[in-house]
Amino acid sequence: MNIIKSSRAKIVNGLALTALILLGSCGETAKDDTPWIEIFDGKTFNGWSQKGGKANYEVRDGIIVGSTVHDTPNSFMTSDKMYGDFILELDYKVDSTMNSGIQIRSNSYPKYMNGRVHGYQIEIDPSERAWSAGIYDEARRGWLNPMTDNPEAQKAFKQNDWNHYRIEAIGDTLQTWINGVPAANLIDEKTASGFIGLQVHSIPKENKEGTEIMWRNIKILTDSLSKYNRPHPVAPVVTKNNLTKSEKDNGWAMLWDGKTTDGWRGARLDEFPDHGWEIKDGVLSVLSSGGEESAAGGDIVTKELYGDFELKVDFKLTEGGNSGIKYYVNTDINKGPGSSIGLEYQILDDDKHPDAKMGKDGNRTVSSLYDLITAAEDKPINPIGEWNTAHIISKDNHVEHWLNGEKVLEYERKSEAYRKLVAESKYEKWPNFGEADKGHILLQDHGDLVFFKNIKIKDLSK
Repeated sequence: MNIIKSSRAKIVNGLALTALILLGSCGETAKDDTPWIEIFDGKTFNGWSQKGGKANYEVRDGIIVGSTVHDTPNSFMTSDKMYGDFILELDYKVDSTMNSGIQIRSNSYPKYMNGRVHGYQIEIDPSERAWSAGIYDEARRGWLNPMTDNPEAQKAFKQNDWNHYRIEAIGDTLQTWINGVPAANLIDEKTASGFIGLQVHSIPKENKEGTEIMWRNIKILTDSLSKYNRPHPVAPVVTKNNLTKSEKDNGWAMLWDGKTTDGWRGARLDEFPDHGWEIKDGVLSVLSSGGEESAAGGDIVTKELYGDFELKVDFKLTEGGNSGIKYYVNTDINKGPGSSIGLEYQILDDDKHPDAKMGKDGNRTVSSLYDLITAAEDKPINPIGEWNTAHIISKDNHVEHWLNGEKVLEYERKSEAYRKLVAESKYEKWPNFGEADKGHILLQDHGDLVFFKNIKIKDLSK
């Protein structure tokens, strides 16, 4: 019996030793050799600043703890450093009643909603909807890549426990994983860099104060990303010349499909011009022809007429460039030289084009109502060569021009004040200028190279 027991003991001990060796070798194989940089020191908020609301943030046992308070907007603990391309990993644990998120490539500008934090948010969603690791556009476009069609990612979230996110932001591609499960895959060109932020969401009065969310092990990689990025099997959501979920839900439609000339024609033609305009890589370009107005392909207009509407157009200027977005256009007016007649959202290089110094009090500068009303002097224009977003709202004759998320002017169409402006402008010779109930949307050929994309419209008359 003793011999048998001794043999069994030797066998058990040998198996245990073998298991330990195997475990050790597996541990060595799985060792993470990624040269991570810790961006939270585990003790202080050095390198971080709070923006937005007044939620409470503290460091507790090497963990950032955020807790809710009443009567304050969304709060963000943000990195002082700005990041463009990176791979980020972190852990979080959230109360089941909370909504939160991780901001990436986000910004806060005085000219944008009085400094409101805006940008990509990797959602933290413990609700039954289960869209954690989806991508939301905070204070801009809403949902970009929800988890509606990714049940595996929805099931990966662990309630009342620590969850792990991996976030890769490389070029125009944003990808996420939740607890190792591939989640969002988004291709979007809106923002190339910004800070990282940890959100404590605002709460209604009926919710209890002091509900907590925790973050730990916050680490980032910014070099040699191609060596460490992972394949993502989920098909990408592409926003360029496509509607986001929020836009679809709110009645928007694409005015240009990003590929063809469908829905557009020359302002003085039955079809689209055969020269002077180019479609390439999802961008519509009016080509340079020496700066002369409507001398090449000419203006293009929508085939449809629009009354009350909301319009968004991304545009990019080249140095010295001039163009415009016109609305309530009647192509039967002005059969002579020059552009078709309509109200114009000016597109212009204010620094290099002479038109900026003409007109009256700057009313021919970018985003102005051309030759009638000057846009705000502190308008948030991006540099030449970068994309800008024009936004026009016309409802019940109240019209607003927006530029990059900020309202830069407004007026009442058909009012006495409006008619007085017209009478003192270059448009005084056109009877009832800009007062049609419906008209075409027009993109102007002013002889300079200008680019357009993401052209979309919302019919407000429905």
